Amino acid sequence: MAELPYNDTSRDPVFGDYVALLKPRVMSLVVFTAFVGLMAAPMALHPVEVFCSILFIAVGAGASGSLNMWWDADIDAIMRRTKSRSIPSGRTTPDAALGLGVALSGLSVLMLGLAANWHAAGWLAFTIFFYAVVYTMWLKRATPQNIVIGGAAGAFPPLIGWVAATGSVSVEATLMFALIFMWTPPHFWALALFMRSDYDDAKVPMLTVTHGRPSTRRHILVYAVLQAALAVGLAFSSIGGLIYLSVALVCNVIVLKDAVRIWCRDEVDSEADDFKVERAFFKFSLFYLFVHFLAILAEALLIQYGLGGWS
Repeated sequence: MAELPYNDTSRDPVFGDYVALLKPRVMSLVVFTAFVGLMAAPMALHPVEVFCSILFIAVGAGASGSLNMWWDADIDAIMRRTKSRSIPSGRTTPDAALGLGVALSGLSVLMLGLAANWHAAGWLAFTIFFYAVVYTMWLKRATPQNIVIGGAAGAFPPLIGWVAATGSVSVEATLMFALIFMWTPPHFWALALFMRSDYDDAKVPMLTVTHGRPSTRRHILVYAVLQAALAVGLAFSSIGGLIYLSVALVCNVIVLKDAVRIWCRDEVDSEADDFKVERAFFKFSLFYLFVHFLAILAEALLIQYGLGGWS
């Protein structure tokens, strides 16, 4: 971790400052996808087991976020969209983030093992390590493929939820993992297109910095095609169905259309409308992921009444 331009606000941290270290907005997506993975699994858990499993998966995600903020505090202090975070703004110290992250990491893994099974706890431990060490400490500052490989960290929650219920990994769990894994690069590359100066200033080798925006636009299109194929293909698995297929077809037509528009645009077009298309793609992709997993959840709930899936 580089030397941090730390701003002392001359006040003691409050509870909300520590909560902010856990990246609660990211945690909300983790909680939802893990819950869907758990509910889509063919084995039902007691409601208390469900609650505890999701809680400790969320705590593990928060621990990862705190460790990420500790290591990336120098970058966060430079980038416009992150300089108001707890550490660069001086509301908490790097040592506090490190201590919180380590403590919650151990607690979450231990408690998930006791609440569900040790296979799920092992996957959670690996996820924390992958995000905090492999991605944050290594890949993020080392390669333009950082978000491609590192995106796996955000794709593990539904797989962990599935394993918490079944005790093993399956094709369905892998497909949910793969959907988020393929969704992550184009989502963040779209962000990088209109936030490139941030990554330049922070010396983060995002694809826009190392290969330029035209190359990034081509990569977005390629990944959008692969993402669409995977998303539609998932509909024909045991966790898919007519509802999911309908959602996947509509959403992926929109994504492909916007990806083609991004590919066809040049910098003159983008700067003329302040990257309107790229910003719209980024915002829609959040809805895209949410609605796909909502459809998986709907199929899982309706199948209990003979209405979901392909049965």
